Amino acid sequence: MMKFISWNVNGLRACVKPKTDDEGNVKSKGFEAYFKELDADFFCLQETKMQEGQLDLQFEGYQSYWNYAERKGYSGTAIYTRHTPLSVNYGIGIEEHDHEGRVVTLEMTDFYLVCVYTPNSQEAETKGGKPRRLAYRMKWEDDFQAYLHALDEKKPVIVCGDMNVAHEEIDIKNPKTNHLSAGFTDEERGKMTTLLSNGFTDTFRALHPDDVTYSWWSYRFRSRERNTGWRIDYFLTSNRLRDRITDASIHNEIFGSDHCPIELDID
Repeated sequence: MMKFISWNVNGLRACVKPKTDDEGNVKSKGFEAYFKELDADFFCLQETKMQEGQLDLQFEGYQSYWNYAERKGYSGTAIYTRHTPLSVNYGIGIEEHDHEGRVVTLEMTDFYLVCVYTPNSQEAETKGGKPRRLAYRMKWEDDFQAYLHALDEKKPVIVCGDMNVAHEEIDIKNPKTNHLSAGFTDEERGKMTTLLSNGFTDTFRALHPDDVTYSWWSYRFRSRERNTGWRIDYFLTSNRLRDRITDASIHNEIFGSDHCPIELDID
């Protein structure tokens, strides 16, 4: 069995430190402790918010591959792996999209692993308006899906990360009041539907069709304490890997970021 973990750490340098509450109780054991506990073959990160050389965080038995955004303190993706890849690719090969460190792809013997941090479409400037970056997000979706399909023609694909969309109403605490919100617009949800209709499986939803479980909570309004969350972190696989999936889970017991880690296990 191979174990995959994906986690939007919302700033790795901050996530790496243990955290306590006002009374001194441990809220987060820190990234290094969780990394070792989860004991994954592949550990994918999003929103590292780092530049090269800012943090030397290596683990025995692992290689790591990092894609940094040109803008400091922004975006960024990385993959730790116990298995040496045949090749590594950064970005999707389109200049418009490849300045923000959003994609790392490892080519393995019998699959591709793609770690992605999908652009947030950002809230509208006026109430009831369209998210500010929605047009760009739609262009990203088309180009990124074309990239995945091109890989899928060669060998199966596992794509994971913060995809910045709650696909169905079950994936968000308050669907009615968030209908026009960034990450839950009809346009963004439609793009996910398109991808899932064209050869890809949402692994968590395939195994847990009725589970109401979230992976992201706003830092505002005590959202995590009240479990007012969204499921916007995914492991998607090419449909032909479906029979190899043994488990897909969301580790909402782990703190340290506004997201929690998600897991995929395959034979």
